[in-house]
Amino acid sequence: MAGLDDIIDNLPIRDIARKLGVDEPTARKAIDDALPALVAGMGANASDPAGAASLEKAVVKHDPKLVEGGVNLDDVDEADGRKIVRNVFGGNTDQVVGALDKKEGGGDLIAKLLPILAPIVLSFLAQQFQKKQAPSGTAGEAP
Repeated sequence: MAGLDDIIDNLPIRDIARKLGVDEPTARKAIDDALPALVAGMGANASDPAGAASLEKAVVKHDPKLVEGGVNLDDVDEADGRKIVRNVFGGNTDQVVGALDKKEGGGDLIAKLLPILAPIVLSFLAQQFQKKQAPSGTAGEAP
């Protein structure tokens, strides 16, 4: 999925690894496991009208500048990320996180990673939404 690759390309893997206390290959594998689950969860929520409205509201609140030119981890609001993760997975949060952490060999790597990734994904979606809203051929033109 091109969207996932676009998000991953903007992630500071080295900084994420350092923040999580793991090496870069371990961080990248965890991202490769967690990111699709997070995006799939958002997609599942958006499949019903209330979930779609909630996701749209969340996307509008997130600044696309977070993902422009690469992500600075200092700009990622992990408290917001924890709220997003709870909203995405709801009552299944512990099971999803537990299953992904087990896949990573145990520990709480995914539990630490998801709150970092969630605001980044919403900012990426905000950026994509903004691009779709801009009339083609008019970007940068004076009115």
